[in-house]
Amino acid sequence: MTTDVLFYVQHLLGVGHVKRAATLCRGFERAGLRVTVVLGGPLVDLADFGGAEIVQLPTARAADTEFSAILDEHGEPIDDTWRAGRRERLLAIYERTRPPVLLIELFPFGRRQFRFELLPLLEAAHGCSQIACSVRDILVAKNKRERNREVADTVNRYFDRVFVHGDPSVVPLDATFPETESIRQRIAYTGYVAERDDGGSDGSAVTGEIIVSTGGGAVGENLMRTAMAARQAGWLAECPWRMLAGGNLDPTVFDDLREQSPNGVTVERARPDFRELLANAALSISQGGYNTVIDVLAAGCPALVVPFADGSESEQTHRAREFERHGLLHVLDEAVMTPERLGRAAEAAIAAPPGAYDFDMSGAETTARMVAELVHGGEA
Repeated sequence: MTTDVLFYVQHLLGVGHVKRAATLCRGFERAGLRVTVVLGGPLVDLADFGGAEIVQLPTARAADTEFSAILDEHGEPIDDTWRAGRRERLLAIYERTRPPVLLIELFPFGRRQFRFELLPLLEAAHGCSQIACSVRDILVAKNKRERNREVADTVNRYFDRVFVHGDPSVVPLDATFPETESIRQRIAYTGYVAERDDGGSDGSAVTGEIIVSTGGGAVGENLMRTAMAARQAGWLAECPWRMLAGGNLDPTVFDDLREQSPNGVTVERARPDFRELLANAALSISQGGYNTVIDVLAAGCPALVVPFADGSESEQTHRAREFERHGLLHVLDEAVMTPERLGRAAEAAIAAPPGAYDFDMSGAETTARMVAELVHGGEA
């Protein structure tokens, strides 16, 4: 198959990057684009890439939430031999496909640990393909000025476009990237990337539930256990609670939660009908990842967000506070979360007047149009 777009995607901890990339790929497919996805992490349940060809690199993941090390497919720290082998594999994929557009998720704004393969890839593609970056609305803040300058220099040297999947009326890129002005001519805001409702609902969703969700689940245990304790203490006990654990939540923890769940509480793995559940829910309690927040807002569901903020992670808190400022959700900081505080915050969120978003949610369609223009030799 001839490839129009070669899309490099590397996830290390959560699944948000992969799910957003999958939504974009389905948008590309609807626009008639042929896509090859180079996936650097394991396949993710519920990430539907449509008709894209998936090429799996040797997988890598973060050792912990601090990203203290990168582990290979065997759980061992990566070494120079592993790096060389993966770099050769990636370059061979590029040479085989020779795409009109090379799209790279997040780098150079993140994934710095993968410069060993991405800089050679950019060198190979420079002058041969249009090169674009796909990046979410909010970046993890970098305190070192030289690091931000390095990112901007890489963009200006290699990239034709930076597709920012957000709306500047909510959060402009310069809110979290100080060197935005130096790359402004390459930036294109696409709007938020929301899942498209293709009418696949079977209408079986229960109404009036409290939906507790933790995205991929790798860092969601604390929220799940605190929500369970709040429900057991009687908060919003008149509502059925459904707790959705992402596939990365440890199976032992998942089994323990199921065993401890009282009457009126269902504990299960994440479901493909998440948006339908939200549309029928009385309240969503979740972390603040990009995909979850956009799904909640698109569904029009009252929301309480408890952002993940361990280590250097600032992205979820920043996003949650911005949407709270727009009156669209309520926020509880995980550092001060207790069952009682979560229960009180949930009651406040469910009783609040509903908000309505007025920002751009056409990110999948707009990105597809912009990429198609690059494929066909125009300017996005």
